[in-house]
Amino acid sequence: MIRRQIFPNGLTLLGESMPHVRSVTLGVWLKRGSRHEAAAVNGISHLLEHMVFKGTETRSARDIALAVESIGGQMDAFTSKEYTCFYLKVLDRHLEDALEILADIVRRPRFDPEELERERRVILEEIRMVEDTPDELVYDLFAEHVHPGNPLGRPIQGTAVSVEGIGRETLARFFRASYRPENMILAAAGSLKHDRLRQLAERHFGSMERSRAGLRRMRRPRWVGGLVKRAKPLEQVHVVLGVPAYPRDLEHRFPVAVLNALLGGMMSSRLFQKIREERGLAYAVYSGVQSFLDSGYLTVYAGSSPEQAEEVVRLTVEELRQLRRDGPSEDEVTNAKENLKGSLMLSLESTSSRMTNLAQHEIYYARPFELREILDGIERVSRERVHAVCGELFGRAVPALAVVGKVGRFRATAAAIVP
Repeated sequence: MIRRQIFPNGLTLLGESMPHVRSVTLGVWLKRGSRHEAAAVNGISHLLEHMVFKGTETRSARDIALAVESIGGQMDAFTSKEYTCFYLKVLDRHLEDALEILADIVRRPRFDPEELERERRVILEEIRMVEDTPDELVYDLFAEHVHPGNPLGRPIQGTAVSVEGIGRETLARFFRASYRPENMILAAAGSLKHDRLRQLAERHFGSMERSRAGLRRMRRPRWVGGLVKRAKPLEQVHVVLGVPAYPRDLEHRFPVAVLNALLGGMMSSRLFQKIREERGLAYAVYSGVQSFLDSGYLTVYAGSSPEQAEEVVRLTVEELRQLRRDGPSEDEVTNAKENLKGSLMLSLESTSSRMTNLAQHEIYYARPFELREILDGIERVSRERVHAVCGELFGRAVPALAVVGKVGRFRATAAAIVP
């Protein structure tokens, strides 16, 4: 049901047919994100994501909105550290219209100077909004601390200084260098016929010229542990405790997913039960894994009162130590695997999720995965394999701890957080 083709100009086409649905989701993915930016233009990928919706050579911003709404479509975009995505979900009979709209915005943006200044103000407000959203700000603080001087440590939206300094010519030059067919993936999932999709892709993207410039090698980040604090007059203290993990590779993909689920990814997970259900120390507590092409980290987030925040950190470190020493139980691993498989199958009932899976698998593994292959990979994870991962992650390096809020009473040190 999945087809993959690479065009002569380097564009990758991915399609997955889902005959039981009436919709199709199309996505143009650019293998460029904030880690591909120089410090002086930090945030330019995110600014570009906004600007392509502000008019093309033939459409105004209002025309783009009308074109999407007239076919009942749902359109959006997002920027990450390693890629940017523009996607449109429509009924299958509007596939051709949807692909033409996507091609227009990613190939022919106008970069109108007045629109640029308006959108710059919008993004500056977005940056200020993060300052007022501590559960987001603490992650930016964490990334900046653990990867100093590396693009992976910079905020995706940029800073006020860097965004203010990006002019129209700089934006256009970055666009011309980045939005090349060899950097693009066109992914589609839903009610579609592969031959028709290929024909439309050739019509709208086949004339793009491949760049002669080679891909610039990204610098692998170094890890810095220890404590970093940011004072804010908040009712809660927000903490992120993290350890370096693996790149997004096949060897560790499923064992780390199982570990994350049983540590803090489910309501029955260790951290949720101990910190929230048994002690009532936090409303939100969970773990997560962020993996890149060459690195990654596993984090635990919690929001608690200033008086209880250190206790939350202490209990979290206790769980990491116990997992490193004894590993999880068979029941924990079984429950985590069933949760992952169930969540995956439910999410893949959506054409948007299927389209996203196709593109991300191409970016990180250079091939698609059938559902059965993913389910089998999860099922093969053993308790012993998860225990081995715990030994590698919880003790390999000094953890990092980022804290935002009333941090004056917070006395945890780097030594206190070493598992």
